Amino acid sequence: MLAQGLLCPVPEDVPRKREMLIRHHVAVWDVIASCEITGSSDASIRDVKANDLSPVLSSADIAVIFTNGGKAYELYQKFIYPVNGIQNHKLPSTSPANAGYSLERLVETWTEIRRYI
Repeated sequence: MLAQGLLCPVPEDVPRKREMLIRHHVAVWDVIASCEITGSSDASIRDVKANDLSPVLSSADIAVIFTNGGKAYELYQKFIYPVNGIQNHKLPSTSPANAGYSLERLVETWTEIRRYI
């Protein structure tokens, strides 16, 4: 499958997705290491323990950080930005719960990343 606006086909399985990300120098990491959550509702997230991104940021040449959705952005700003001082760019959530964005609109918005790779 080749989504409109993408540089390469979207891999179907995790190993190929990992290979694609590495090839394009993209790292993926969760803001949250653990939390309490009901279902998949971001609004129910509580007792957050943030991931420590220091090891990754100190050993890799990170040019830019993007967050996937408003909650990830909010939690990054609260827990991680004060530690590392690196701003992040908020992108719309790719969650199926984000009904405000069609796939085409998500792809269009997320292509902002291409300016950095």
